[in-house]
Amino acid sequence: MACGVLLLAGCAEFDDSAGEQSWRPAPQLTPEAGPQPDLPEVDRREIPQGPDTSREPVPPPDGCTDYDKAVLATCLDTVSAVTALPTDGSTITALAGERRSGRVLRVGTDGDQEEIATLDVTAGGDGGLTALTLSPSYAEDRLVYAYVTTETDNRVVRFAEGRPAKPVLTGIPKGESGNGGALLATDGDTLLVATGDAGDPAAARDAGSLAGKVLRIDTSGAPAEGNPTPDSPVYASGVHSPGGLCADEEGSRTWVTDRGPGRDAVYRVDESGTLSTPAWTWPDRPGVTGCADWGDVLVVAMADAANVQNLPLNRDGSVGGEPQVTMDGEQGPDYGRYGSLDTVTSDVAVAGTANKDGGQPVSSDDRVVLIVRQPASGSGPD
Repeated sequence: MACGVLLLAGCAEFDDSAGEQSWRPAPQLTPEAGPQPDLPEVDRREIPQGPDTSREPVPPPDGCTDYDKAVLATCLDTVSAVTALPTDGSTITALAGERRSGRVLRVGTDGDQEEIATLDVTAGGDGGLTALTLSPSYAEDRLVYAYVTTETDNRVVRFAEGRPAKPVLTGIPKGESGNGGALLATDGDTLLVATGDAGDPAAARDAGSLAGKVLRIDTSGAPAEGNPTPDSPVYASGVHSPGGLCADEEGSRTWVTDRGPGRDAVYRVDESGTLSTPAWTWPDRPGVTGCADWGDVLVVAMADAANVQNLPLNRDGSVGGEPQVTMDGEQGPDYGRYGSLDTVTSDVAVAGTANKDGGQPVSSDDRVVLIVRQPASGSGPD
């Protein structure tokens, strides 16, 4: 295999499939096999239902016991990475990654909370384990991709449960800040990788650097076919501190959230090569993290603002109005700071909290929680 990547990058070819582990087909998530009807009711029980509501508030957590049925896991460290697992609709299961420890756990509505891997990470500044995504062929190979910080660089690795992680793309610059990344598996056995600028805003526009970019690679780490520049993994430039990558159900549009100089923003990602015109900006810098495209709304989780904001979308995918605030204690529950978000269905997402990293943790933090489509009110600045 030819490794035609920039000088700062490396790629590897190896066989690290699940090997001797027993294999079974993964259930496929379809609109007909969504979560059970009682799951969406979980989050809505705290939303005002009118003056005649008789619903009781959820008791506060007691140690690691959380009485909120939307909570999938408790007493974790900062959850900076989540990815939903395929579901047959009877349960919702996800992988959750802790930024500082590198632990990856499988958690779910069935009460499952099992550590499946511990990745070697260096968590200084904002680095560590900051993204997870399933292999495009996860049903066959059971591989998971992760974005991690090491002592020398930021990189993409892949692993299977019970097997050590192996490097896929190395040499992404590391700095005092700007080390977080985001991952998204796409059609055609390709991955999108959003990289931070390693504390150097100019690197985001430097064609010779892998910092501050959206990269498009194949599952072995080589530049994907059809990239704007042949033999280069760079797909778009102009990222500074990515919070998340997400796409709509059909894969027709892709988004990246970014905490840039002077503002937070969300961009449409395409082959134009530069992220110059954001779809929306937040001058108050609420700390954008993960996102989910639910067709008619783009959901963006916030760390500093400690809420979830819904951007209404027009048919062409453009933003059709100001963001509506939810999950802030008034419109939906308040889980504090969000460190990650991933789509489960067209109106359910799974999120990880980051209250142990600059927030006000309760006894059961940090947690993995379900986010369900909510009625909303309020808006944010444009």
